[in-house]
Amino acid sequence: MVEKINPLNYPGWDGLVASHPNLSFFHGSAWAKVLVESYGFTPNYFAIERAVLPLMEVDSWLTGRRGIGLPFTDDCEPLGADRESLQKLFQAAVEFGKIRRWKYIECRGGRKLFGNVPASLSFYSHRLELAADEAQLLKNMDGSARRAIRKAENEGVTVEISQSLTALRDFYLLHCLTRRRHGLPPPPFSFFENIHRHIMSQDLGMVAVASHHGRKIAASVYFFNGGRAIYKYGASEMAWQALRPSNLVMWTAMKWLAQRGANSLHLGKTALANEGLRRFKLTLGATEEKIEYVKYDLKRQAFITDTDAIAGWHNRVFRVMPVVAARMVGGILYRHWA
Repeated sequence: MVEKINPLNYPGWDGLVASHPNLSFFHGSAWAKVLVESYGFTPNYFAIERAVLPLMEVDSWLTGRRGIGLPFTDDCEPLGADRESLQKLFQAAVEFGKIRRWKYIECRGGRKLFGNVPASLSFYSHRLELAADEAQLLKNMDGSARRAIRKAENEGVTVEISQSLTALRDFYLLHCLTRRRHGLPPPPFSFFENIHRHIMSQDLGMVAVASHHGRKIAASVYFFNGGRAIYKYGASEMAWQALRPSNLVMWTAMKWLAQRGANSLHLGKTALANEGLRRFKLTLGATEEKIEYVKYDLKRQAFITDTDAIAGWHNRVFRVMPVVAARMVGGILYRHWA
C-alpha cells in the first residue's frame, strides 16, 4: 500500500534513504527544510516498501498549483523504484494531484523508469570520481584546466573553505552579479540563510571563496552527505575571469571534499545549449550523462514536452536591471518559479 509521507515528520528519514544507490543530497530532510521554510512548499513524498517518489506541492496564484519533485533541484529521481513500484507510486500521486487540482506533476530525473514516455526537458550531467589521490585527480584533468589552476596560484589567488554565514554572504554578493550577467534575478538571501541553518551549520555543506589581494572574486557552494557531494552554485566577478579563480575554487573544493571522505562530486545540470559550461566541466575529468525530466499534464492525462523557462525575453530585462531591484523581484517571484 502506498503511503504519503512528510520527511520532516518522519522519524529517521535520512537513515531510511541513506542506503539507496541513487540517493542524492536533495532526497534528504535538510533540503526539504530549506524549501519549506524558504517558500512554504508542502512535502508529499509517496512511498511503498523501500521505493520513494519525492514531490512537493507548489501552490501559486501566479503559476498555479502543481507537484514538483523537487523544486530547485538538479537531479532528484525516484528512489529504489522499479517500473512496477513506480507505476503504483505515480498513480497514487496522480490521484492525489487530482484532489488537490494540480496542473501537472514534474519529476526531475529518472525518465527511464517511466518506460516509453518523452522527456519534458533534458540536460547534461557531469560527475567526478574523487576516490583517487590528489596527483591522480590532477592528472585526470585536461591540460587547459591544470594550466588555469597554476595561473590562478601564480597570480596570487587564494581560496578559503568556510561554513560561515559571512562566507555565504560573500558568495551571495557575487551570485547577484552573476545572475544579472545571465539575465536572471537572484533568490532572496533568506533562502541562503536557511541553507546556512539547515545545511552549512549541520556540516552538510561548505562555501569555497576565492580572493585576490583581499577582494572576493569567485565563490561556489557545495553540499555533501556521506560519500556523495554536489556542486550547487557558482559565482564570479567577470572582470577577474582572466585570473582563472573558478578553476582554483573547484580544485580546492575537490581536494577538500576528497579529504573529508567524498568519493564522487556531481557537477549539477548543464543546459544542452551551454557549450562553454559543458566544456569547463569536461576539462575537470568528469564523465558525462543526461538528466531527463518527465512532466505529466493532469488535465490532458498525458506526458508532455516542455521548454526551459530560464531563457526568454526576461533575460534582456534583468541584464540591465540594477542588482537591488533584481533582488526585490527575486524575493517576490522565486516561490512562484520553483
